[in-house]
Formats: sequence, C-alpha cells, structure tokens
Amino acid sequence: MNAAPTSFLNEFKAEADQLVARYAQRRAAILPLLRLFQERHGYISEEIERETADYLGIPLIDVREVLSFYTLLRRRPTGKICVNVCRTLACKLRGGEEILEKISSKLGIQPGETTPDGRYTLEEVECLGACELAPMIQVNDAYVGPVTEEKIDPILSGSAKAGRKDGVLIGGVTTSARLEPGSNSNASISKFFSRGTTYFLDDYLKEGGWEAARQAFEKFTPEALVDEVKKSNLRGLGGAGFPAGMKWSFVPKNTGKPIYLVVNADEGEPGTFKDRYVIAYAPHLLLEGILIASYANHIHKAYIYLRGEYEEGYQILVKAIREAESKGFLGKNIFGKGFDLDLVLHRGAGAYIAGEETGLLESLEGKKAFPRLKPPFPAVVGLFGCPTAINNVETIAYLPFIVKDGAEKFASMGSPKNGGLRLFSVSGHVARPGVYERPLGYSLRQLIEDSGGVWKGRKLKAVVPGGLSAAVLKADEVEVGLDFDQLKGIGTMAGSAGIMILDETTCMVEALLVTMRFFAHESCGQCSPCREGTGWVEKILARIAGGRGREKDIDTLLDISGYMGGTTICALADGACMPLGSYLRKFRDEFEFHIREKHCDVKEIYAQAHD
Repeated sequence: MNAAPTSFLNEFKAEADQLVARYAQRRAAILPLLRLFQERHGYISEEIERETADYLGIPLIDVREVLSFYTLLRRRPTGKICVNVCRTLACKLRGGEEILEKISSKLGIQPGETTPDGRYTLEEVECLGACELAPMIQVNDAYVGPVTEEKIDPILSGSAKAGRKDGVLIGGVTTSARLEPGSNSNASISKFFSRGTTYFLDDYLKEGGWEAARQAFEKFTPEALVDEVKKSNLRGLGGAGFPAGMKWSFVPKNTGKPIYLVVNADEGEPGTFKDRYVIAYAPHLLLEGILIASYANHIHKAYIYLRGEYEEGYQILVKAIREAESKGFLGKNIFGKGFDLDLVLHRGAGAYIAGEETGLLESLEGKKAFPRLKPPFPAVVGLFGCPTAINNVETIAYLPFIVKDGAEKFASMGSPKNGGLRLFSVSGHVARPGVYERPLGYSLRQLIEDSGGVWKGRKLKAVVPGGLSAAVLKADEVEVGLDFDQLKGIGTMAGSAGIMILDETTCMVEALLVTMRFFAHESCGQCSPCREGTGWVEKILARIAGGRGREKDIDTLLDISGYMGGTTICALADGACMPLGSYLRKFRDEFEFHIREKHCDVKEIYAQAHD
C-alpha cells in the first residue's frame, strides 16, 4: 500500500497520479515526476527526494541514484536565467569557446556559478543537438544561435525575446532550425521543412496525412506489412543501420506478454539534429509512422523517449498527440478496425548513453541508463521484460512513404541494400549548415558542395561523416557514397549521418581533445575500460594540447584504444576508439609537432600563406 502523500506532493497529487497511471510499473514514472516537481519548485530538495521515494514505494537511494545520473535534474537552486553554452565539436569549430569567454566576462562568473543577485547561472554543456546554429547556447528552454559577440547583450538582457508561431520559435536572435533542404525532387520528409512552421493536423491532412496508415490497415495484414518493410531495404537510421523489417521479425508475437514500441528520440550524437527537424515540422508524420509500426507488430502501447533538452519538440508533440487522439488516429478502435494504441510521450533528463537502446529501456523503467548485457536482445526481453521493437524517429517517419508509394519505389531511390532517402545533418566549417535529404549512397563530395562548400573559401582538411563516434576522413577520402556499406568499406561508418566539416585552420589535436572530452563526460561508468580509458585519454590529450606532451604519448594513446575497443557492454567505448585511432593515424605528424615543439602551428601556417 502506498504511503499517504505529504505536503509537497499534496499540491500535485492529481498530476502525479495521472503520470504514474501511464506506466506498467510505478517506478517508471520517476523522471516525469522529478521533472514536474523541478519545474514547480526550481530544484529537487531532500524533502522532495523523500516524498518521491515514499510515493513510488521505492528506496530513497533509488531516487538519489537517478538524481545523480541525469544532468538536467538539479539538487540546488539556480539563477532565474540558466545560460548553457555548448562546448562540443561543431560549436568549437565556429567559435563557441570565445562566446563562452565573452559571456563569462560579461556576467562576472565562471561556468558552474550563479551571479550574486541570483539572476544568472552559467553552465558549459555538451552537444545540445542544434549544430546548424553553432555557436549556440540554450537560455532556459530556448535555443539561440548562431551567437555573435554583438548578440550577447540583447540575449542576456532579455530584449531579444523569442515568440512562438505555429509551434516554431521565432523572433529576436532565436531560431529553431536553419532550413537548407536544397533542391531534391525526391524530397519526402524534408518537404515539410520548407515553409518553416509546424504542420499540425489540419495542414497535415491537406497533404494527405494519415492516409498511409489507413491504407496499411486496408491493404496489409501485419505480417505482410513487415514483409513490405523488408522489401523496402529501410535501414535503422539512428546509427546502427540494421534492416528495420528484419528487426521487427525478431519480435515474438505469441508470448502472452504485451509487446511495446519504443521510439528513440533521444538524439544525442554530436553533429546530429535531423530528428529535431522531424519533430518540429512534421510531428504527425512521426505519429502516423508509429501507428503503422504498431499495427505491423501487434503493438497496443508505444512510448516516445524524447531528448530532455528538446522542450520545443515536447510542446509540439503534446499538441500533435492530443490532435491525433481527438480525431481517432490514436486511442480506441482506430479506423473502425478494432485496433487500439496508447501513446506515451516520455522525456529524458540529460544522458547521452540513454540513446543506446538498452540504456534507453533502463531509463524508461526509471533507472540509471546503464546499458544491458545482450543477449537477451530487446526484441525478446525489452521494456518491462516484454518483447519490444525499438526504432529511431527518422526510421519511423519514412514508413508512411513506404506504405503509400510501395517498397520497390522506396528501395530504388537508394543504393543496394540501403533503401530510400536519408536526412543528413551538415555542420562545422561549411557555408550553409542544415538538414539535407538525399538518397542513401549519395556522394559525400557532392553533399559538401550542395551545402555551399567549405566556408570562407578555405580548403577542406577533414570530415566526420557519421556523428562524433565515426572515424575521421581526410580531404582526399570524400569520393565515397553515403550509405552504411560504402562508408564501412573505407574504415568509418554512416552512423547518425551527422556530417561535420573541418577546414584547413583546424587544429586536429584540439578537435580530438574536444571529441574525447565528450566521451569521458558521457561514459556511464559501468565498464572499467570505458570509464578509465576515456578519462585517461582526455588527460593525455589535454597535456599535449597544453604544450606538455611526452614522446611516447601517441603510442600510449593507441595502446589504450586497443584495450578499450570490444571490451565493454555497449558501444560507447568503441565509438570513442574510432575517432581516437583515426585522428592519430591520419594526422600523426600534427600530434608529433605539438609534442616536439610544444605549440600548434596550423593557424600560423594558414596566416603566412594568406598574407
């Protein structure tokens, strides 16, 4: 029997009860409960910790381990205005460090501090999933960028306020997206981006929305629909690239247990922001895809696990889900076919590792996002111990096009075994950063040209082709097709399709340091090789970048990489090893120069050449 709610919970008892009722286990509601309490109280006090534990019927230590794990949960008061400055690679490339220094100087505080009047708190954070706005910051819930020195005062004074129109932030120096779909006659998802406002239900219906889901029910049995997705060669577009239809076929349908769908919207791979676009501009496309996937897999309960920082996306999805429910596209007896689907929108709370599918399941169950040992795989033993299909936002969003246009057409738009189109997030030293929808197998060199080429007329030095975890490519390696097989064939990966461009002024030592600092920060700490290895690598690289490198440092780093790879529960350590090894091997002379001469000469060489 649950303890009677105490004074603080009394105030939110009805809301808390509604949240808990959405989950199969009470503990699973811990993140939404803590976020609710934090929004109302400002932070999670010890009193709130105890009351939450009593209300959920779990030990206090379980609440505290969750609080200590997720970066968005606060255990102390902050300023009225929280300024979070991104420090990851895309923002670093475009001057993010200088912006942090300017803001710190103007506020008179260092990262992690609050001004004496309690107005501002300044934080240095990892990638916020808005790399096209680099250098960017987050002011409370609003994304702001690109930030220049001239814009800092208006941002901090509040005179550059953001408004909302049709679900999209507008006004001042704030924008929720930079729209660069380019010319693409095959545009599918990106056709919803071009006008720059959200397609809520009425607009989506005018575009033929929800008709593909109706067709799925009328034309296909669930089993035939799985076969259709197999024929389409749709790959998992979150990063792994596993064939989507085949993944569904592993989900057992006769265990007697509920089957769940979990949509991974915890977009955390640096350099990646395409799912944010789908949610911001085409939320009903995502919801329609969820219904199709649920029908195909005999699923009646689905969850969207949304990245915690995506407040704008959260508000948009809340509205879109209500619209879909009101029109009978979600809920009971959909299309009069006797099919029910309950959809729960669940917000994360700041943890890169929650993007790993089993870490996501642990988080969704109300725990730290520690990845699980596999097997058993989530298809068989997933959420709450039940069979579970897990798919990325973009993967799900292509399902209506497959149903409407047919698997053969979708497959023909891509390359062999890589069907259809893909959303590429392009950022860094490029003239027109943004999201570009192109066929799988599209030329990397051509995509760089489509996005305006390297900015400021400079030469290309390197490309990160699949999110921060991908092995870096040199300028002479860009004649390659952007699909899972071709990139794997040259020793890197397609990953999340987060493409970061590095020009000739980039110090590769600093770029690798920023990269490895990210992995050291985001390691969950469960496995020793990852926990100790990423931190050790960061320290060595910081020493090299600071002019204190040692002769054997490069070989030591390669040795550490060798011991980290393939020795951990999840792929985070492997994701750290790919850039580590590739930077060191392909740009070894640059690292050797830093160690030998105790400084970087990259910008000096560029300046001398352009005097």
